[in-house]
Amino acid sequence: MIEAKKVINELEKRYTRLVGTSATNLCTHCGWCIESCHIYKATGNPEHSPVAKAEKVRKVLKRKHDWLSRVFPKWTGAADLSEKDIDDWIEAAFKNCTLCERCVVNCPMAVETPQILGAARGVLTSMGKNPEILTQLTDSAIAREENLKMMEGFFRKQIQKLEKQVQDKLGDPKASIPISEEADILYVPLSGVHTMIPAATIFNAANASWSMSLFEASNYGLFIADIPKAKKIVERILKEAERVKAKTLVVTECGHAYGVLKWEAPKWFNKKFDFEVKSLLEVMDDYVSQGLLQIDPSKNPEPVTYHDPCNMGRKGGIFEEPRRVIQAASMDYREMTPNRVENFCCGGGAGLVACSDWTEERLLYGSTKVDQIRDIKVSKVVTACDNCLHQIQELGEKNDLGITVSNVSQYLVNALVIPERGKIEKDKILQA
Repeated sequence: MIEAKKVINELEKRYTRLVGTSATNLCTHCGWCIESCHIYKATGNPEHSPVAKAEKVRKVLKRKHDWLSRVFPKWTGAADLSEKDIDDWIEAAFKNCTLCERCVVNCPMAVETPQILGAARGVLTSMGKNPEILTQLTDSAIAREENLKMMEGFFRKQIQKLEKQVQDKLGDPKASIPISEEADILYVPLSGVHTMIPAATIFNAANASWSMSLFEASNYGLFIADIPKAKKIVERILKEAERVKAKTLVVTECGHAYGVLKWEAPKWFNKKFDFEVKSLLEVMDDYVSQGLLQIDPSKNPEPVTYHDPCNMGRKGGIFEEPRRVIQAASMDYREMTPNRVENFCCGGGAGLVACSDWTEERLLYGSTKVDQIRDIKVSKVVTACDNCLHQIQELGEKNDLGITVSNVSQYLVNALVIPERGKIEKDKILQA
């Protein structure tokens, strides 16, 4: 049996202004949000509509916080917490919602359904009822700092091997990947080399003052709504940025990590940091516009499109920067419809791509994205989020889309023109 009192107490801890306004009578059940949801569009199940998912949590909140619901609960649909509610919350909050916020931008009342379901995620996590893999990924990130002395030596040896690949790509034996050293830029990658080698190549090609973080950017504490753990994961990066005297903290192509460091961290720690937080997308756009990189778009001749990650675009406001970079590096850029703030989620966000038990459902939820890609007849999809990258790769394979998928930095590096070594040395002498 559930501990109803504990669940209610945990829910109350997460009863913020946004949750409160969206949890009472702000929703008019007009239905505008329904067709905006990629999961509902894929399944046609009314239970998967944003309003139905939110109502599973909202009815419990209304029972306590809405005066009319306290008096006439049957009239407003309010109800006391039951055992079935918890099971329903797991489905609604973790399995059947990627917190993409497309329903919010299409709601005439701006009901924050993801805030309500995010609160449910937090309650479920506190009860040990969230997907185990998401907790494991969260804890492993925290363990990296706790065991840093043991892991740092191995990490540095691995980076030395990657450094050789950067040198070979640039034809420059002096190209390097400095780690956690004083520099203008502290770059925070993910654990995959596809977020390390391309970025290192770009920073070296642009002659940037940079250093790579000892830590990875991903923060699964956000996906399980465990804010104390999410803060621990963020804090290690913030301390490192201060230690290396970075002027700019550059976050790799990861929407949720960018959002956490850019928007959430200043609120969590109630301070303004001495460094600016930027996405690698913004930095690449700066380098391209300033002419710091030589690019040959003929190296990328295939038709290409860009998928807006929900956290990077709709939640983070970064729409044009990746497009300018891709268009500068491509011969045939095509736009999906809809795009930018109205773009549909790929179906794998908010940690769902890591939950193997729900793989079949996840790939079904990407049906709208499959249709978008197929409609514009491209052979290359570029995105700026690891969850999106893996999801779209799987969607392509399952649906025979005939596409390859990469992040923006990989795509840009493929179009780089590498000057002859003698010219590089001559330019450095002239600059000196």
